[in-house]
Amino acid sequence: MYLTQEVKTDLFENHGRLKSKTDTGSPESQIALFTYRINHLTEHLKTNKKDHSSRKGLLKLVGKRRRLLNYLYKIDIERYRAIIAELKLRK
Repeated sequence: MYLTQEVKTDLFENHGRLKSKTDTGSPESQIALFTYRINHLTEHLKTNKKDHSSRKGLLKLVGKRRRLLNYLYKIDIERYRAIIAELKLRK
């Protein structure tokens, strides 16, 4: 399995707002988790071009991440800029 419990706790510790293992609800930690899953699915689809169900899941994840980023942009622009820079989502 590509997403183990250790990987999840590491993501939540590094990117969560409270910097704890249990900070699963903050937008920053959810965006980090979605980004990890999006990167994994992107690599999967490079080798499996005809896997349309995974492509649909990837597009759903991108939409969820986009909605969370829009929410964070409206609530606190500095947190938005910090997570964008931390995850290198924009060029």
